[in-house]
Amino acid sequence: MTNPQIKIVDADTGEEIIRDANAEELAQFAKDKADYATRQAEAEAKAAQRQAILDRLGLSQEEANILLGGN
Repeated sequence: MTNPQIKIVDADTGEEIIRDANAEELAQFAKDKADYATRQAEAEAKAAQRQAILDRLGLSQEEANILLGGN
């Protein structure tokens, strides 16, 4: 895998600098990626729980939205 690159653009001059990410930036990237995966898994679990409740009640998402006044 190649090292991610960082692009820095000077808004005044338009000068662009492209460089490899340093160790600190790579660590932050890995942390952000793991945090995103955690949030996605939590959102999927919550959606599955919501769907399980609707299935037990025999309701569709649209019917639940009508009952709860949601969109």
